Amino acid sequence: MDQSKRQNFTMLCDYYELTMANGYYKAHMADGITYFDMFFRDIPDGGGFAICAGLEQFIDYINNLHFSDEDIAYLRSKNVFDEGFLESLKTFRFTGDIYAVPEGTPIFPGEPIVTVRAPAAEAQFIETFLLLTINHQSLIATKANRIVRAAKGRAVAEFGSRRAQGADGAYLGARAAYIGGCAATACTITDRDFGVPATGTMAHSWVQMFDSEYEAFKTYCEIYPTNATLLVDTYNTLKSGVPNAIKVFKEVLWPKGIRNCAIRLDSGDIAYLSKKARKMLDDAGLPECKIVVSNSLDEDIILALIRQGAAVDSFGVGERMITSKSTPVFGGVYKLCARETADGTIIPKIKISENAAKITNPHYKKVYRLFDPENGKAIADYIALYDEVVDGSQPIELFDPDFTWKRKTVVSCTVRELQVPVFKDGKCVYTSPSTGEIRDYCAKEVDSLWDEVKRFENPHHYYVDLSQKLWDIKQELLKQGNK
Repeated sequence: MDQSKRQNFTMLCDYYELTMANGYYKAHMADGITYFDMFFRDIPDGGGFAICAGLEQFIDYINNLHFSDEDIAYLRSKNVFDEGFLESLKTFRFTGDIYAVPEGTPIFPGEPIVTVRAPAAEAQFIETFLLLTINHQSLIATKANRIVRAAKGRAVAEFGSRRAQGADGAYLGARAAYIGGCAATACTITDRDFGVPATGTMAHSWVQMFDSEYEAFKTYCEIYPTNATLLVDTYNTLKSGVPNAIKVFKEVLWPKGIRNCAIRLDSGDIAYLSKKARKMLDDAGLPECKIVVSNSLDEDIILALIRQGAAVDSFGVGERMITSKSTPVFGGVYKLCARETADGTIIPKIKISENAAKITNPHYKKVYRLFDPENGKAIADYIALYDEVVDGSQPIELFDPDFTWKRKTVVSCTVRELQVPVFKDGKCVYTSPSTGEIRDYCAKEVDSLWDEVKRFENPHHYYVDLSQKLWDIKQELLKQGNK
C-alpha cells in the first residue's frame, strides 16, 4: 500500500503497555532483551486447523511506529508518566527482531506464530496491535477456508462489508477471506489496495426503480452485456424473475453472440428454487447460464444445499463469514517466554496456571513442520529450543506433551522451519508476497494436510510436539513454580 495512505496506529495500544513501559524505564529494565511468543489455544468452530493472516499489516505498523508530539502531550496530561520516559518516546522506534509464520500457513494451537526478541519496553508495547491484526485476519481467513472447502470447487465471493464490525473489519476482512480461498469480494477498496477481484451487479432497488422487472433487466444487460447477472427474486422468482431473465438474455445478449450470463437468488428455498430455475434455463436453451446464490450462508448451509442437490454454481457469503459469526473470537495471546542477561544467557520463563491449557511453553524456540517425503503430507509440528538441530535424515522421536506414553519415531522426513525472519535489528528483512500469491500458497499448504485433519466434524487431532529438551525444561520450571 502507498505509504501516504498508512495511518499511524502507535497509540492503538492498551494503556497498561504504556504504564509497564514507564515502569521498565523507572526500574532500569527497559533495555533488557526479552522474548515473547504469540500463539493461540483453540481452533475456531472446532476445526482441525487455522490459517495465519495479518502479517503484512503488522509489518506496516512496526515500520511506522513512532510517537507524535500530540501523543506525548496527551500522555503528559495524564500525570502518570516520568518526564524522562516521555522524552525517550520522541525517538522511540522498534529495534528488535521478529520471526513469524508466513500468511496463508495452516497453524495449530500452542505453537509460536510470531516470536519477538526485543528490549522489554518495545516487545511489551507492540502486544495489542500484533494481537488485534493477527487475531482478526486469522479468524476470517480460517472461516473463509472452511466455507470455500464446503463449496467443493464452486466459487465463493465475500459479500460482507455492510455487516462487518467497522471499516477495517470490512476492508481487511475481505483481504483475509481472499487469502482463505474466496474468489472475489464486494469490497471495492480491497480490490484497489490488495488486488482482490471486486464483483457485483445489482441490488433489488435497481429492479424496483424501473416500471417493470423486464425493463430493469433489459436496461442492465444493454449497459453491461458482458457482466449480466440478474437478481431474479425481487417479485416472484419462478413466475416472473427467471422468465424475464430468459427473455432478456435472448433478446439482448444472443444477438451480440454472448452466451455467458447468470441469475442470482437471494431469498426463499434456495435448494428448491435453484433446481427449478436450472430446469427452466436448460429448457430455454441456456445451459451456460450460471446460478449464483446468497442469503446468510455459511459452511453448514452450503454443505446442506449441496447434499440436497441444489443447482448452484457459486456462492456469495456475507455476515457469517466477515464476522465469523459462529466463533467470533480468535484467541491468540502474547506471552513472555524468556529474557536475556547482559552476558547473553537466555533464561526461560513460564506462566503457570491451574488451567492446564493456560500453561505456556518456555524459552526461545523454533517450530518445524515434518512432511512425509513420499506423499508430501504434513506429519506433525515439532517445537524445539532455538539452538537444537532438527535433521529429517535422522530419526525424530515424537511424543504427546500431555500423554507422554504416546510416542512415535519418524525415521525419515522433510523438515521445514515455519517461522521466517521479518525484522532484524529493527529493519524489515521480509518482502510481503502479493495477496494473490498468499492465497495460492495457502491452497497448497492446506492441500498438504491429510483429509482427516480437514474434516468439519471431529477432525483428526494434528500433533504439535515438544522436543525432549524443551519438555524437560518445562517440567523443571513447573516443579520450581510449585515449590
